[in-house]
Amino acid sequence: MTLPALPEETFQRVLCVVAHPDDMEYGTSAAVARWTARGIEVGYLLLTRGEAGMPNPPEETARLRVAEQQAACAVVGVEHLTVLEHPDGVLVYGLDLRRDICREIRRFKPDVVLGSGYQIETPFGFDQADHRAAALATLDAVRDAGNRWVFPEQVDDGGLEPHSVRWLIIPGLAGSGATHGVDVTGEPLRRGVASLEAHAAYLAALPGHPAPADFIPMFAAMGGKAMGVEHAVLFRAHDLQAPPDLFTDATRDAPRSG
Repeated sequence: MTLPALPEETFQRVLCVVAHPDDMEYGTSAAVARWTARGIEVGYLLLTRGEAGMPNPPEETARLRVAEQQAACAVVGVEHLTVLEHPDGVLVYGLDLRRDICREIRRFKPDVVLGSGYQIETPFGFDQADHRAAALATLDAVRDAGNRWVFPEQVDDGGLEPHSVRWLIIPGLAGSGATHGVDVTGEPLRRGVASLEAHAAYLAALPGHPAPADFIPMFAAMGGKAMGVEHAVLFRAHDLQAPPDLFTDATRDAPRSG
C-alpha cells in the first residue's frame, strides 16, 4: 500500500525537538526544507549542545557544534533555534526536561511537534540513551503543554498560555510503522544533504563516516518508493485531536436502534 502524504494543509508551525546538534540533519531536514519553502514556520529545540560528541574540550566542541547547527538551519530556512544546556551524553528523563520542552511548546505554539523514536533497538542498532530520553520527555511534554495545571508557574508567572498540539510525528522507515510521507524530490533533498554537510567539523571527527550525498539520497529513495515518488521522508504521525481508533471502531460496529 502506498503511504499517503502528511496533511501539510492542516498545520502552519512545526517544532522539532531533538537531543543534539546534527540530529535533524540525518534526512529529516529535507522535509523541513520543503515546509519552509511553502511558508510553514519551523523551529528547532536542541536539548544539549553536543559537547560530548568530539574529542575536543567540551566547551570548544559546544561552541563549534552550535555554530554548525546555525549554519545547517540557515540552509533549510529555519530561523527559530533554541539550544538548551542539559548535559550531553547523560541526558536524564524527568520533570526538568519535560518542563523545558513544555515551555518551548507553549512559547512557539506549534501545530506539529516532531520528536524522535523512543525504542531501544532500531534497524541501525541500539539507539543512543539521549535520544530515548528526549523522545519520551517530548511525548509527555506535548500533553503537559495543554494542561493549565502542569507547570502552572509558566502560566501564572511566565505569561505563557496552555497550548494543545494537534500532530505528534516521529521519523520512520518503510515497513517499520511509518504512516505518512513528505515528498522531498529535488530541491528539498538537495538542501537536506547540504544541511548535514554544514556539520563539517563534526563529521570529520567521526572515522569512516560516509559523505552525506552518498547515503541520504539512498534512504530518501527508499522512502520515495513507499510513497510512490522519487524521494520522500517518512513519519509515523499521530493526530492527537482525533478520537481514538478504539472508540471509532466501537461506534461504527455498535448495533443501531430504531
